[in-house]
Amino acid sequence: MSSISDNLQAVLAHIHAYALESGRDPSQVELLAVSKTFGAEAVLQAAAAGQRRFGENYLQEALDKIQAVQAMAPQWPLEWHFIGPIQSNKTRPIAEHFAWVHSVDREKIARRLSEQRPDHLPALNICLQVNISGEESKSGVLPAEALDLAQQIACLPRLSLRGLMAVPEASDDQQQQRLAFRQLKELSQSIQAAGIALDTLSMGMSSDLHAAIAEGSTMVRVGTAIFGSRNYAR
Repeated sequence: MSSISDNLQAVLAHIHAYALESGRDPSQVELLAVSKTFGAEAVLQAAAAGQRRFGENYLQEALDKIQAVQAMAPQWPLEWHFIGPIQSNKTRPIAEHFAWVHSVDREKIARRLSEQRPDHLPALNICLQVNISGEESKSGVLPAEALDLAQQIACLPRLSLRGLMAVPEASDDQQQQRLAFRQLKELSQSIQAAGIALDTLSMGMSSDLHAAIAEGSTMVRVGTAIFGSRNYAR
């Protein structure tokens, strides 16, 4: 059974190869290690292998893990990204403990994050979550409403609107995968054309990494390929 360190190096090698294959600079694609359902020890193993950015979906689990990791390894300044659904009554701890939030899909959430971001911290980096495939079961702003939301968020203090995030409908067809990611990239370009600067496309996971990088992803969110299969009973 391969170690987290071995898995991490394999994922980084895939990112490097896929970027070169797409005619892109591999340094333009950042890896977010999605550590949800895995404990602080797993994060520390990845951190020891050089990983610094970690993504979490479940708030209480994340807060406990952040505290434990900081206590065990204060020498590593890790960057925590919240990538899960956000309830309005949970915005304060997210604003206080994370550097990035990828899952903002309405103005109310963004406004609360802005109001609750501590003054001593840098601006909170924000990605709008877009429901690019129009699935009823998925969170995210609809593509047609994304520009309006981006314009509202861009005006809020203590937030830095960085880009778009999506979790497209699952497919084993790489052309289908690429189509969804291309739609997100084109939406980002249209928002930029309206005068809002964006530099991040948070798209691509373990199963569709290749397609996402080919279509311009700047941040891939990989969990299973690094940490192994998840046991949600944990």
